[in-house]
Amino acid sequence: MRLVKTLPFLLSLSAALGSASALALPNDRDQPIRIQADDAHLDDKQGVATYKGDVIITQGSMMIKGNTVTMTRAANGDIDVVTSVGNLAYFEQQQSAAKPDKMKGWAVTIQYQAQKDTVILTDRAKVENEGNTTEGEKIVYNTKSQVATAGRGGNVSTPRQRIDMVIQPKKKAE
Repeated sequence: MRLVKTLPFLLSLSAALGSASALALPNDRDQPIRIQADDAHLDDKQGVATYKGDVIITQGSMMIKGNTVTMTRAANGDIDVVTSVGNLAYFEQQQSAAKPDKMKGWAVTIQYQAQKDTVILTDRAKVENEGNTTEGEKIVYNTKSQVATAGRGGNVSTPRQRIDMVIQPKKKAE
């Protein structure tokens, strides 16, 4: 599945927002995908799977949680869009074997657009990594260009006038 293979945003979003760049665990993409949910509706003809009720999706060190998660497939069978909705939807992924801390993100809606290499966290969006945090109505990250944008989100339940970032100072080598 291309989900983890193209989800380096979980690892490098902080780089675009002020931290050092990192990669996912190299074997995450080779791990099986496990989906746990109370209910599942699979429509092979339309290429859509909807999971409801405390959904947990794991692949290697990556985890996505939400009340409802919808996955759509592209014509070639690859994952096209994964949308996790919750109060709050959540993701995490370990950056490297040397760094046990995981990058974490929360939002009412987390949407991963695989074909566009884009991740969109909307409504009460927050990303944490190595003590650095970014909060706003909406955080958009392009995994290919490694460009992130944080700001206003349009139709959100909790409007914020400004983004809020905390960037930790880099530790000097001893």
